[in-house]
Amino acid sequence: MALYLSAANMEKDLETTTPATGIPLDSLAMRWLRRLGLRRLAWSLRRLHCPVDRKALVLEIGSGGNPYPRANVLLDAHETTNERIEPSLVSDRPLVLAHAEDMPFRDGAFDFVIASHVLEHSRDPEALLRELMRVARAGYIETPDAFFERINPFTFHTLEVTDAGGILRIRKKPSWRPGGDVVDLFEAKLKRTAAFFQWGSRFPDPFYVRYYWRGRIVYEILNPEQALNWSGPASESHKTPPLGKLRLLALSARRWLFSQGARNRALDVPRLLRCPSCRVSGEWRREPDRLICTACARSYPVLGNVYRMTG
Repeated sequence: MALYLSAANMEKDLETTTPATGIPLDSLAMRWLRRLGLRRLAWSLRRLHCPVDRKALVLEIGSGGNPYPRANVLLDAHETTNERIEPSLVSDRPLVLAHAEDMPFRDGAFDFVIASHVLEHSRDPEALLRELMRVARAGYIETPDAFFERINPFTFHTLEVTDAGGILRIRKKPSWRPGGDVVDLFEAKLKRTAAFFQWGSRFPDPFYVRYYWRGRIVYEILNPEQALNWSGPASESHKTPPLGKLRLLALSARRWLFSQGARNRALDVPRLLRCPSCRVSGEWRREPDRLICTACARSYPVLGNVYRMTG
């Protein structure tokens, strides 16, 4: 079967942007690969697509064990957690330990913020989204789509997220498994076979939300009255299997190749921080193993690249 690439269609495809932002949804390489039918390979390149120039300062929240190479500063709430499939937290550049719903950064500290597979874990999505808009001028949010979460729920995901017309639509889950009968049908007919997940790995886009924003995040909480005080079962049988050693080595090599290593090592991180206690920005006295806020005298441990800002 011949593959025909129309110049007009290619030109149209290369101009694809997200609604109201002008930010390209995919990189040039991703768009070419999609046109060639190599969707799975195009999808794998999304983590290298950060639509900012080289001078932009980029934060990633919930960076875990596989941060985006382009991120200059990382933030994560936990050094260890059963919600992470990678074996350890990566700190190959400045890493701040704090909660995304109350970040210890000054207003507008970053040009761009990445929140990949973080929002669906939050028990206070409005606070998290406000913080993203406070610390950065633009950003990217990725989550499982609400449809996929409904049929294949995770015990530690608290939200179902989808997007429509440039709006994030967020539903708080009343329990970890609100789909009930739908989940039972999925598990009985599809989850136990390889075909569904093979199809999903070949055509991953419908299963995920990829949302770029500039200036503000347009969102709607569909059931704001819903409490999120439930906890899931102890079983973790639904989790993705841990990454193999060769895969982890490849990810490490990719980060080394595409990260701004020299710039990241030279960053003046305290200049970006504000004290979680008194909210004063940039007023620090640096000691070998800690930062001390000169406004309120609160101190925070520092070990190498890692800043523990949780008190």
